[in-house]
Amino acid sequence: MADLESALAYARDHQKDFLEEFISFLRIPSVSTLPDHKDDMYRAADWIIKQLESIGFESVAVMPTGGHPVVYGEWMKAGEDAPTILFYGHYDVQPPDPLELWLSEPFEPQLRGDDLFARGASDMKGQIVAHLKAVESLLRTSSLPINMKYLIEGEEEIGSPNLGDFITENENLLSCDLCLNGDSNILAPDKPAITFALRGLAYFEIRLQGAAGDLHSGTFGGAVDNPAIVLCKLIAGMRDETGRVNLLGFYDDVRPLSERERSEMVSMPDEWWMEQSGASVLFGEQGFTTTERATARPTLDVNGMISGFTGKGSKTVLPAQAMAKISMRLVPDQKPERIKDSLEAYLEANAPPTVTWELEDMASSPPAIVERDSDAVHAASRALEAVWGVKPVFQRQGGTVPVVGLVQELLGVDSLMLGFGLPDDNLHAPNEKLHLPNFWRGIETYIRFTCEFGS
Repeated sequence: MADLESALAYARDHQKDFLEEFISFLRIPSVSTLPDHKDDMYRAADWIIKQLESIGFESVAVMPTGGHPVVYGEWMKAGEDAPTILFYGHYDVQPPDPLELWLSEPFEPQLRGDDLFARGASDMKGQIVAHLKAVESLLRTSSLPINMKYLIEGEEEIGSPNLGDFITENENLLSCDLCLNGDSNILAPDKPAITFALRGLAYFEIRLQGAAGDLHSGTFGGAVDNPAIVLCKLIAGMRDETGRVNLLGFYDDVRPLSERERSEMVSMPDEWWMEQSGASVLFGEQGFTTTERATARPTLDVNGMISGFTGKGSKTVLPAQAMAKISMRLVPDQKPERIKDSLEAYLEANAPPTVTWELEDMASSPPAIVERDSDAVHAASRALEAVWGVKPVFQRQGGTVPVVGLVQELLGVDSLMLGFGLPDDNLHAPNEKLHLPNFWRGIETYIRFTCEFGS
């Protein structure tokens, strides 16, 4: 049986050791999108393997995928009648660029006040280590009241392109009663939260071709169409001046927000959104609060554009090609494949005959929403309240965690989003950080949740 108080005491007594191990993990530059870091990806996977083996997990392995490997391990000694939890995390991180904006080296962690700065500190190595150390604290002092499996992937930051196939091929191995996902945040250091809904993603690259090659704009300007201008016009027509998307059928499957949910939603004031973004004026779909627009409504955004000459100085070129990367954040019950159909229909109807176009599906993930009235959610609520001293709130998050929808679809189980990052942790940006008091509270919350859920 698990001994809650002994595990909590162990965690508090070993904070120095836990922090040193956390820092050693952060020093590994496990950037999944850059081929130069392939060896670092295996180093990060091996770091997790050693952690699991040291606390007695079995069937621990680095498992291949079509890209970066998955780390798996299990502890199944609680018995057949005990529930089984699958903990999901990802060991890959975003590139640290632009480096000149970091106040310290991104892969040399630095503690400033109560915050530990490093790439991956919050997203999401800190959450992985917090759970590992919670499990260690229980196993070093007594036992686990549940069976535990780990699924730690290395491709979340590039859209988890191989995770669906991996889950399908290992369905029996990954069978569980609940997926515990640490890739989430709370509202503030004194405001614990449980995430119950995530937006999905549909990400595309649009390529236009005009003339066979770049032309002199003095010779051919006015006689040959410009793909860059055509692309800008196409993109401008994809949404109106308030941000509402103009693609036919885009909103057909959107599940409306209920009045109850809107009344219960914790809305951050507009001043907070402006402070966090650095924007002097906010923008978005009319009839919704800023928080609703950023977490519970679908969007369409341009993530990048390239055409023609972009170097210093001038070059009078009429470009032959233009490219844009377009992403849509989706909400329940939108489906990425139907969104692609809408975008293709828009391009067919609006692209002029002066250009040809291609549409490539770069990444997709379904939105997810989970049951709020469940044993797991109640156990997490009690654990959070015991550690923070206040009841947690329920929140939607605007980001995408592909595994949540995949686990629902392929394993038939819900996910409990229970992480401890903060909205101002600078995820994907320079000077990423983790608030260390949250790290310690996160470990204690995971310990209490494990005991609560196991009982």
